[in-house]
Amino acid sequence: MLIFEPHIHMFSRITDDYERLALAGVRAVLEPAFWLGQPRTTVGSFVDYFETLIGWERFRAQQFGIHHFNTMGLNPREANDDRVNQDVLAVLPRYCEKDSCVGIGEIGLDDQTKVEERFFAEQLELARRHGLPVLVHTPHRDKKKGFERCIAIIKEQAFPMQQVLLDHGNEETIKVTRDLGCWSGFSIYPNTKMDPARMVHIVQEYGVERFVINSAADWGVSDPMMVPRTAVKLEQAGVPRQRVEQLVWKNPIHFFAQSGRLDEKALLQPARANLRETFDGNSVLRGQDPDRV
Repeated sequence: MLIFEPHIHMFSRITDDYERLALAGVRAVLEPAFWLGQPRTTVGSFVDYFETLIGWERFRAQQFGIHHFNTMGLNPREANDDRVNQDVLAVLPRYCEKDSCVGIGEIGLDDQTKVEERFFAEQLELARRHGLPVLVHTPHRDKKKGFERCIAIIKEQAFPMQQVLLDHGNEETIKVTRDLGCWSGFSIYPNTKMDPARMVHIVQEYGVERFVINSAADWGVSDPMMVPRTAVKLEQAGVPRQRVEQLVWKNPIHFFAQSGRLDEKALLQPARANLRETFDGNSVLRGQDPDRV
């Protein structure tokens, strides 16, 4: 079974994770721009990070046959920081035109401040100008309220619901989003957010239409293998393989293909890389013989 992991922060993961993902059937990953765990104090640190997403991370992924895509954006937590927020918004357009950029994200709300709302609205307009879908981060606290406010802002901006993926959902938020025409994302975590068993129950009750699942694995306690693990649990629970494949492969491709930069046929073959090449003199192989890897 091929898997498209639609939300994972490989910048904060080790190279071995790419190998594990490839062995589990992950053919493509999408890496949203996000918060690095502590505040960035200058726009230059964002520029270096964005360059890493379109450069080094794509290179690392390709060494293991994985296609690497990204979404670009100013995350809601750092949208509150006046030292960087406006300057980051000014540099984002150049990255929205990169071939590997298939959306704007993570954008949305976190602490649910007025400043976050303003930059969320501005980045919805950025997505509209560049013809890109949006990946929306929803708050970890007061989640239902956060979902409702995100939806209200999207409607105020008249942004097309079919180009919206509201992420980090749960059993409560499905009731809010199910009939909106947007897409619903579920982050599967070891201890918090969703877990595989809860996701099985959701699929059994609601099906898989306009759903995606992800690991959202980052620098915290998380597991990059959560999508493959959940796929196994779904099959064990009797969900037909065709439906599981729709959830973990067809659906994320369908959503991000709205960017015009993602072709399923190209993903059917592993990403190709010359293992003798380096990235700016750096090799993930650390001197190993490419012919034996």
